[in-house]
Amino acid sequence: MKRCTVPFFIAHRGCPHKCVFCDQVKISGSSGQLPGETDVAGKIAQYRETAGRGSLEVAFFGGSFTSLPQEVQEQLLSPLQPLMESGEVGAVRISTRPDSVDSVSAAFLKKMGVATVEVGVQSMDDDVLELSGRGYESRQVVQAVHCLKNEGLAVGAQLMPGLPGDSPAKSLDSLGSVLDMKPDFLRIYPTVVISGTLLEELYRCGSYGPMTLDGAVRLCKIMLHKCLLSDVPVIRMGLQPTNELLTDGVIVAGPYHSAFRQLIESELCFDLMAGMIGTAAPADGTTTVFCSPSRISDVIGQKKANVERLWQQFGVRLAAVRPDPLMSPQELTMVSGGRSRTGNMLHDIQYGREVIENE
Repeated sequence: MKRCTVPFFIAHRGCPHKCVFCDQVKISGSSGQLPGETDVAGKIAQYRETAGRGSLEVAFFGGSFTSLPQEVQEQLLSPLQPLMESGEVGAVRISTRPDSVDSVSAAFLKKMGVATVEVGVQSMDDDVLELSGRGYESRQVVQAVHCLKNEGLAVGAQLMPGLPGDSPAKSLDSLGSVLDMKPDFLRIYPTVVISGTLLEELYRCGSYGPMTLDGAVRLCKIMLHKCLLSDVPVIRMGLQPTNELLTDGVIVAGPYHSAFRQLIESELCFDLMAGMIGTAAPADGTTTVFCSPSRISDVIGQKKANVERLWQQFGVRLAAVRPDPLMSPQELTMVSGGRSRTGNMLHDIQYGREVIENE
């Protein structure tokens, strides 16, 4: 049964630096005010009414949880102790910075019942980290992940391709370094320019150029593919739409799209189909694709983009997309004129750096 997350946003709380790209209030839609014991209990009870018998997970998003004074951390976590003992709350997760984690803080989190820690890595390139005002070096990321894993905590990593000084090649290197640490999951947020940030000033004066949407899609499809090959789940790609984020003028520039993940998934489907077609198009120019039910919209593409591309690039008309519940999300079968071909994203797609070298 899927776990229901009870979110508490503590935007900027505990953060010792103001990174050039950051305005968590606009990104999360929260002022970041710390919840009191009554607030925590009330929100959990509210979510319990709609969660049924599903397990609840309490999550403190935004800010740098372990940078808060320990007494404040205890104030936030203590009300959860009896709820975890009773089974009302099944898990707790927090987000923090790499340089705010050591063996002592990791042991404290474990003692207080925290199960998952999301680490805002953003990049493993020290120049990119410095230009972005992160205030730590990549070696501290490695140390933080080691301390958390040593306590048996699940570790997630957040990456932000497209920061100042970054490049597609550096982003792929950062991903490789993070995957080497064997995280339990990833979030990938292509950098967008938010109003009121230092990054907006850099953009306005011409010192920073954001990725295009097409460039971000080309890069992130490779990043997602590498994660699939490494069996590391990517639980989010692109910023979560909020009313504040979507207010006119808040997003100044950059590769924001409300359905960014689907753009990436559709690209993977198209590349798999293109490889299966190769240079020999179906004799009658028509094909039917069978896929996992969850993949139908990805095969078709947003606004039927993949349907159009198959026709424009290969002269292939996609007659129908049929669900096959026995197929995995990584598989597609193309049937044309009695001929059937099955492909798998994990085995039949290969990306080299030339895909993004001109971005």
